[in-house]
Amino acid sequence: MTHSAKSDALALASLSNKPWFSRIPTYLRLSGPGWLQGAMTLGGGSAVTSLTIGALFGYEFLWVQPVAMLIGCVMLFVLSYQTLHTQASPFESMKKHLNRPIAYAWATAAFASSIIWGFAHYPLSAAMLEEIILVSSGLSVDQENTGWRNAYLMLLAIAVWALCAFTAWSYGKRTASNENEASTRVNTIAIFETGIKLLSGLVILAFLWVVLSASFNGQIDWSAVLAGYIPSSLPSDSQGVTVLMAALGSAVGINMTFIYGFTLLHKRWTAEHVTLSRYDIGIGLVLPYILVTSLISIAAAGAFYDGGVDIQGKLSPTQAGKMFMSTGLDEVTSRLIFAFGILGMAVGSLVMHMLCCGSAAAAMFKWEEGGYKYKLALLAPTPAVLGVFYWASMGPYVVLPTAAICGFLLPLAYIGWALLHNRPDYLGKAMPTGTNRLLFNLAMGICIVTVLASVTYSVWINVS
Repeated sequence: MTHSAKSDALALASLSNKPWFSRIPTYLRLSGPGWLQGAMTLGGGSAVTSLTIGALFGYEFLWVQPVAMLIGCVMLFVLSYQTLHTQASPFESMKKHLNRPIAYAWATAAFASSIIWGFAHYPLSAAMLEEIILVSSGLSVDQENTGWRNAYLMLLAIAVWALCAFTAWSYGKRTASNENEASTRVNTIAIFETGIKLLSGLVILAFLWVVLSASFNGQIDWSAVLAGYIPSSLPSDSQGVTVLMAALGSAVGINMTFIYGFTLLHKRWTAEHVTLSRYDIGIGLVLPYILVTSLISIAAAGAFYDGGVDIQGKLSPTQAGKMFMSTGLDEVTSRLIFAFGILGMAVGSLVMHMLCCGSAAAAMFKWEEGGYKYKLALLAPTPAVLGVFYWASMGPYVVLPTAAICGFLLPLAYIGWALLHNRPDYLGKAMPTGTNRLLFNLAMGICIVTVLASVTYSVWINVS
């Protein structure tokens, strides 16, 4: 055990008899993997869904995404419990104790989806960076000259890729061979996680700025906001049901579930850290997700819902910034601060996509984590920068099959972990018993049924 791990264990032991609220500062300092999960899920898809919920339905369905996240994180609690007690990656556990083909299908889907969703994130990042440069400096490229504009957007996408690649490469340092190197490795991970925490905090502040600005303009009905978090109605049309089901099924993605176990092991956490891991998910994933998605939906509801703004289908972040300005927000808030928030979401997600590719490839091909093959696998999403040119045309052809395959594999993996959670030959004495086991199984059952219903409906509505 490294010096850092020993000091963390002592800090956790000192908290055992303290009330939960007095543990928060220490848990916040020690947290990490949950924040990485938060960075991964708060990408372009979350932004689009949040904007659409607010723009089309106002404050009525603010409860949907918090409920979706609370349901989805059940399986992350299960994963952390299993991983920390067995000290084996979920991939190896599934391959050895359950089903080898399902394990490889899960890893392959996580690897492939991390590349494919990058094709959507790079054009979004380039567009947001273009907005930031334009508003802050006035520098722009002739919109009529398609060639120059495409070259400019490609340059911006490459700049985002370089930042993400450098960050992921720094995290993926070679596995330690002695205690000094292990301490250095843990410190490197801590620095990376601190950066993700700061990025998440800045994203929250950016959207809080937008909402407060809209509130000062009289656009936010705060009593309706509070009422929107109480589930009192369900969508009455197919569009509303589609948005609802998409939100319920996408809060926790398949690549999130794959990378999570590895980030726990990289931290050198053990069974002593199970309670910390649950607070880590709450502080680093659930809270930022609820805050960011809520703030975006609230801003969209105040600006666009029943305001004479024609919303057709899904509302993209690129459209939304200009539309916020047209409804009365100043340019700095609507186009600069909002763009910074969306860019931060996209960059965090892209970095985590790279880490997922590295871990998935290393797991499937038995490469050393932190070795050169692993680090090259981190760069597998690099072709996604071409999404600047091709996403608009390729998106409709790859989104549905990718979402369908990953969607149906996700509940299959969930069922696998539920089975493993009830296997004494796998968890040994750590297997839950009595009421604890019953509650775990009930929660996992709700999670599995919810995701299955979401995926089945989403695929059916898109092919019918």
